[in-house]
Amino acid sequence: MIGGSVGGLFAAHLLRAAGWEIAVCERAAGDLGDRGTGIGTRPELFAAMRRAGIAAPASLSASLGIDVPGRTGLGPDGGVIHELAVPAVTSAWSRIWRPLRQALPDALYSGNKALTGIEPHSGGVTGIFADGARLDADLLVAADGLHSTVRAQLFPELAPRYAGIVAWRGVVEPHQLAPDLHELMFKRMVFGFPDGELLLSIPMPVPQGQPVERCCHFVWFRPADETALAALCTDASGHNHGRSIPPPLIRPELIAGIKRDAAALLAPQLAALVNGTAQIILQPIFDLESPRVATGRVALIGDAAFVARPHVASGVMKAALDAEALADALAVHPGDVDAALQRYNDQRQPYGAWLVERGRHIGATIVDREANAWHRIETVMREYGAAGMVRDQPIAARVTVST
Repeated sequence: MIGGSVGGLFAAHLLRAAGWEIAVCERAAGDLGDRGTGIGTRPELFAAMRRAGIAAPASLSASLGIDVPGRTGLGPDGGVIHELAVPAVTSAWSRIWRPLRQALPDALYSGNKALTGIEPHSGGVTGIFADGARLDADLLVAADGLHSTVRAQLFPELAPRYAGIVAWRGVVEPHQLAPDLHELMFKRMVFGFPDGELLLSIPMPVPQGQPVERCCHFVWFRPADETALAALCTDASGHNHGRSIPPPLIRPELIAGIKRDAAALLAPQLAALVNGTAQIILQPIFDLESPRVATGRVALIGDAAFVARPHVASGVMKAALDAEALADALAVHPGDVDAALQRYNDQRQPYGAWLVERGRHIGATIVDREANAWHRIETVMREYGAAGMVRDQPIAARVTVST
């Protein structure tokens, strides 16, 4: 498994349980548990964790997530403009990653193990690493994310496509927010709708701590063309970091501008989130779809295969279900890896392509300045994160798309 994030760990546990000898190779040297923010979940995610053998109380979701009973839309003056009773369970990325990592023996996980290339050959594949190591395998599972080294070698013409949108993110803890806002912000998903933009706040369990402890993760989607993105990713010394920038290097005047815009454009409750966070993060939004998710003796899973916009709220769940589909395909075709990978491709490639298109649809609704304002608000609040995840159902039956 190339990549020791959630997708690689799910694949590792499921294939190990099926009798495979596995090795997880992660390029980062340190612990990944402090990464990531709030995530949406569905029962399929917790079912995948139980299948992976993660020890937990009788109700796994109760130990890893929190109940959120509904969604509230706020107008610029702070008044409620729409409410939906859409129950959900939210979690934190680290709450999923940590138990997966802790359940895997250390001998099977190598950090600071950067892949530089692969060499397919008859009946297998060899991974080549920056430290000079070469590992031979019957199967390589690429779970190395948006900027996948494996995918870049298989499909050199394929690159993530910038969506023209950035997300300003932050996590706010209770002590950073006035007590009279806690009931709303730590118990409901809250939406704000500046013209052509969207701010969404999501209650989440604290990354480490007791399940009852909550914080709030906000995401503010704002349009930014390529020129604007380059400026956002340039630090105070004038160095441009490409299409991303480490949070501490974001120029102070940009953070100050975001906070001024929050006060001018957002409901006071949402502006308080932006002003209360200790570290605002910039995330450019991309999408990507692979023509195949299996070729030779290589399977792509998670963001290495497809990158859908955050509007579908499916990154962790898709990685888990990809890993399950791969394990199931290998079980259906014991001893015939090639047939299993073809089955995996036939199942997951169409679904990944549909999910990317789904994210684009919701994204277009968010920025649509021509649509009736009420239509835009109701549609986004209902459809955000509502993509179906049950892989055995026909795609067309999973969700109704408002028009």
